[in-house]
Amino acid sequence: MKAVKRINPSAVFIAGFFALIIIGAVLLSLPVSSATGEYTPFFGALFTSVSSTCITGLVVYDTFTHWSAFGQAVLLSLIQLGGLGFMTVATVFSLLFRRSMGQRERLLLAQNFNLDGTDGIIRLVKLILAGTFSFEGAAAVILSFRFIPEYGLGGIWRGVFIAVSAFCNAGFDLMGSHGEYSSLTPYAEDVTVNLTVCLLIVTGGLGFLVWQEVFSGKRFSEMSFQSKTVIAFSGGLIIIGAVSMFIFEFSNPETLGALSLKGKALSALFQSVSPRTAGFNTVPLGSLREPSQIIMIILMFIGGSSGSTAGGIKTNTVAVLFFAAVSVFRGRKEAVVMKRRIPQDTVLRAFALVFLSAAILLVFSFTISVVENIPFISSLFECVSAFCTVGLTLGITPSLSAFSLTLLMMLMFLGRVGLLTASVALFNRQAAEQSGVRYPEAKITIG
Repeated sequence: MKAVKRINPSAVFIAGFFALIIIGAVLLSLPVSSATGEYTPFFGALFTSVSSTCITGLVVYDTFTHWSAFGQAVLLSLIQLGGLGFMTVATVFSLLFRRSMGQRERLLLAQNFNLDGTDGIIRLVKLILAGTFSFEGAAAVILSFRFIPEYGLGGIWRGVFIAVSAFCNAGFDLMGSHGEYSSLTPYAEDVTVNLTVCLLIVTGGLGFLVWQEVFSGKRFSEMSFQSKTVIAFSGGLIIIGAVSMFIFEFSNPETLGALSLKGKALSALFQSVSPRTAGFNTVPLGSLREPSQIIMIILMFIGGSSGSTAGGIKTNTVAVLFFAAVSVFRGRKEAVVMKRRIPQDTVLRAFALVFLSAAILLVFSFTISVVENIPFISSLFECVSAFCTVGLTLGITPSLSAFSLTLLMMLMFLGRVGLLTASVALFNRQAAEQSGVRYPEAKITIG
């Protein structure tokens, strides 16, 4: 019994994702999973399994042309499990068999959703499942009706696949019939596809706790501080990103320049929403101007919100640092916003997350840039996309060496699992309380 109690929820969480990745890789390597009926090299299958389970979207094989219907079904299952988390699925089976959830299982669930406590966790899981399948189902119907005239009954499978992939912020698609790795570029001017996918990405990236308040019928003024912050910052980032893309790419003949005014507006909006962190694109990203690539790197780095299917350092983290910076410039000793004080330890932990993430990305990006002899910004783009589980690419991922692909796999796994477990460790107040040690102040000049 003591051994069971000592089980670390973070270790179980990591082990569960690792096991899911290995199972997925084995299944994808089988002949039944490939369109040609041949074995897929295990390394390629492993990369694909890591990318789908970590809901990233970087690929070394085109999803439509390389994988059979069975292989695509395996990918979709990995995406759904990776988005919801394997503990959510385990909870479903427990509820179906009327088995009560123990404290250890509740702690694992809290870990899965990056929560501090277990209060109301079962109710939240039920809400998440209902919301997830409702949004995915509705979007699948809309997209299927759009695709059926073009692909026949195969349009239904495309609609379902993209709906799940978009809501889970994965970025996998089945549009390879228009050209390998084409993503949604054939639909740059399609209002239905653009707005449906954008809505799915935004909804999946807002976070389950925000859903809970929205579904409860609360007005914006009645919502919690966190939900207000998430909605405000998410909306602001989308607007800033869309306007920037529209301005920088308006005259670029290889991206927005060739589109109508409606297409320009839709594509600018889509390229602003997708980095948060879905991995779809409606214009060739390799043709973007450098300022646009930098904007996308920033958006990918920030990502979605805590407790969502999105990756990145999270809007919550950026908001905390923003509020702290504003308070410093206003001469305050503490971060204060909307008549609320943000604890100093929260500010320090937010800074630690950003600093650690940036350091990891710089090291990996420099390494890949040197090994592959590619521009640093191209390497940084791919690394941020992997670490923040986005899946957008400038088109260089399939041509990378096994060494660089291994580094990207490490980044994807760390971004999906490591940041969550690090957050639990960093935001655990018990460590500071248990130490009971208070050291003398150290004076140091800043600025």
